[in-house]
Amino acid sequence: MVEFSAVTRAKSKARIALIGPSGAGKTLSALYLAYGITGDWSKIALIDTEHERGRFYAERSDLDTGAFLYAPLTPPYTADRYIDYVQSAAKAVGEDGAVIIDSFSHAWDNEGGVLEYKSQVAQRTGKNEYTAWDEAGKVQNKLVNSLLSVNCHTIITMRTKMAYAMELNDKGKNVPVKIGLAPVQRENTEYEFDICLQINREHIAVASKDTTFLDKWSGIITPELGKQLREFLEQGEELPRCADCGSTIMSDGKRTVQQIIEGSTKNYGRQLCMKCVCKLVKEAKNAKSETVSG
Repeated sequence: MVEFSAVTRAKSKARIALIGPSGAGKTLSALYLAYGITGDWSKIALIDTEHERGRFYAERSDLDTGAFLYAPLTPPYTADRYIDYVQSAAKAVGEDGAVIIDSFSHAWDNEGGVLEYKSQVAQRTGKNEYTAWDEAGKVQNKLVNSLLSVNCHTIITMRTKMAYAMELNDKGKNVPVKIGLAPVQRENTEYEFDICLQINREHIAVASKDTTFLDKWSGIITPELGKQLREFLEQGEELPRCADCGSTIMSDGKRTVQQIIEGSTKNYGRQLCMKCVCKLVKEAKNAKSETVSG
């Protein structure tokens, strides 16, 4: 018989997926999150499948980035090579470090990826495109489980399938706009991770899946977000929530959480998130305008 005991909060490692189209800022966002979580650029290892574009972000004074560990991953993008790189990276950064896999999509639909492996299996005697998924699925599961089991923080990026939609521009004309769709990976892969952030072309991220405190969060990813995640993961404490809407109070990139709490408490008598503060400021301005008009 299985014995159960009372559950307690335990420290854990970050398991984060960043999903978005080309140009969304996935690589830089991953680096910012990793730095916020570790507080040390030397404890970050970037595995780069993007033709070594990750080098462009090293020691940039305009981006406030430092010197991180780095290794390019070239074809074939087999599951075993991904696992080897990730395990080596985890060893290099240590248990307090962070490994970034940029990108995980290559393991699926590029040379040596799971789809190519599935096609090779299907060509064997007695196999077909349907039955080949049994073996290919095992390879995929082994890969994902290996990534999630390393003893450090893990951040992956995934491309999205591209599509275009027609939207009205500021001149009232219909123009094609690039949009992101499902991630280029096996269906529902993103749900294996604790946090999934969808990033659009304007660099705005939205939590599509979360087991921490990002239930209503959206915004540009900064190191401050990584710091708050580290605090949650290490201390197991509930972060401050807005007295009006109940969402977690987050930094807006200009003010820290503590500054927001102190400012809102001073001006409104309660701790508020910046969204609710802006709402109250707007309401006050509208009320003043109506008074003047009247």
